Amino acid sequence: MTAAALLLAFVTLERLAELWLARRNTKALLSKGAVEVAPGHYPLIVMLHSFWLAGLWVLGWQKSVGAVWLAIFFLLQALRVWVLATLGSRWTTRIIVQPGLPLVTTGPYLLLSHPNYVVVVGEIAVLPLCLGLPWYALAFSLANAAVLTIRIRAENAALAGVRDLGIR
Repeated sequence: MTAAALLLAFVTLERLAELWLARRNTKALLSKGAVEVAPGHYPLIVMLHSFWLAGLWVLGWQKSVGAVWLAIFFLLQALRVWVLATLGSRWTTRIIVQPGLPLVTTGPYLLLSHPNYVVVVGEIAVLPLCLGLPWYALAFSLANAAVLTIRIRAENAALAGVRDLGIR
């Protein structure tokens, strides 16, 4: 198996594990009275990430892996783990708001409003660059920017609603 195929297998397994975790956390949050906000854009996110990863398999599985980009990719993975550890059972791929819970303001949330999106933006660009696919990185980064514009506006509105309730 090539280094590129190993890297793509790692990312594929990571994404599948995240989907399992997100589904579990979403179900638990909803059972505790949480609500999903702005679900209409979610299929776009799923489609974007599915096409991105499938295309990387098609175009990149036999490519050589750039060491510098790979190091940046693994730094992003460290940030991903920090985000997941900080949010714990509140992490999900959907926008879920639970009335009565304060906003998370620890870990990477001390530094950034949306650290998970920093990871996603980085990965969408960096993984193709690891595989020598700069045009692929650019095309999917532009598509991701469009989807994240919708997503972050919806999430900010949901979080503002939590703040308006006096919960911090």
